[in-house]
Amino acid sequence: KLSELNTQITKEAENLTKAIKGDTKTQGNWGEFILESILEKSGLTKDREYSIQTSFLTEEGKRYQPDVIIQLPENRHIIIDAKVSLVNYEQFFNSEQPSEQALVLKKHIQSMRKHIKELSEKNYQSQYDLKGLDFVLMFVPIEPAFSLAVQHDLGLFNEAYEKNIVLVSPTTLMATLRTIANIWKHEYQNQNALEIAQQGGALYDKFVGFVEDLKH
Repeated sequence: KLSELNTQITKEAENLTKAIKGDTKTQGNWGEFILESILEKSGLTKDREYSIQTSFLTEEGKRYQPDVIIQLPENRHIIIDAKVSLVNYEQFFNSEQPSEQALVLKKHIQSMRKHIKELSEKNYQSQYDLKGLDFVLMFVPIEPAFSLAVQHDLGLFNEAYEKNIVLVSPTTLMATLRTIANIWKHEYQNQNALEIAQQGGALYDKFVGFVEDLKH
């Protein structure tokens, strides 16, 4: 039974590896899973500070569905779009020939540049009713794949930034989300302080009215 179980686990692992490497939909789902796991650990609350896969319909009838919309105080927003590119990245590390490595590395960077272009063309900043949307975070869920691309193409990050797109990895995304969570923490504290002041003022007015009634 142990032998059968081991064979089954090995087969399932092989199938998962093949699916992740070859199936775009599976890659996308895996990237979204990693993204949601980071969001859950960020200190933000789902459907309050962020929402997942909210659909937007353009004037031309095209429907877009960004992976995540982060809400900021003062009705501002940030969009996160997960980008998974495993095929060329996996080929790079499994290749033993420098010439082949150079080729697949070039394809890996081209794949990221293509996604940057596609995100820019979606024009989230002006197409939808998202006030204060200054930029989009393009999330690369594989840290080494992110590092490999930006280290070998120093202009990639700046090229994305010029299009109002910021490239982030799991580490930098978590730091960004924790910062946003702290911003919300201070915002809620300010809101509570204002509410306490307003309620205190109203309570004082009631006491004044009560004392005046007693005098008469």
